[in-house]
Amino acid sequence: MTHDVPHRAHDLLATLRPLLAAEARAEAHACGGEAADLEQEVWLRLLERLAAAGPPPDPHGWLRRAVRAEARRTRRTRRREQRYDGEPAGKEPGPEALVLAAARGRALRAAVRRLPGRCPGLLEALLSPRDLTYREIAGELGISQGSLGPERSRCLGCLRRLLAREVAAR
Repeated sequence: MTHDVPHRAHDLLATLRPLLAAEARAEAHACGGEAADLEQEVWLRLLERLAAAGPPPDPHGWLRRAVRAEARRTRRTRRREQRYDGEPAGKEPGPEALVLAAARGRALRAAVRRLPGRCPGLLEALLSPRDLTYREIAGELGISQGSLGPERSRCLGCLRRLLAREVAAR
């Protein structure tokens, strides 16, 4: 009997696979998600259900409801998510936003270069697209890893004051 349960679960999963793929493809575009992500979430919910309560009485109906529930959850999540640049998550930035972001980046790097002492090197390392760790930055700058945090705070304070003066002057 114990060998029969995994076999039945396997048969159920094999039977539901084409239906799940079709349902996920149908719902993915409307919710702004990926069909594969929806499938993965529903498979997880089904496996949790199988472990806790056994197979649903109407597997096909359960599957359709589960896909729609996951699609609704994905839609709600995407509406609430914000990208780092403040744009809504599902919307790609237009050319104007890209030009403005590039100009802000150039202005920031120009201000960083005007800072005193080790600040330009430290902040350039922190802004690096290589995404350096504190250990790598400390090694690159020849300073101890423990002094990196206080030094970073001091440099950011200098940058904040410099930018505040420049904004006030305009």
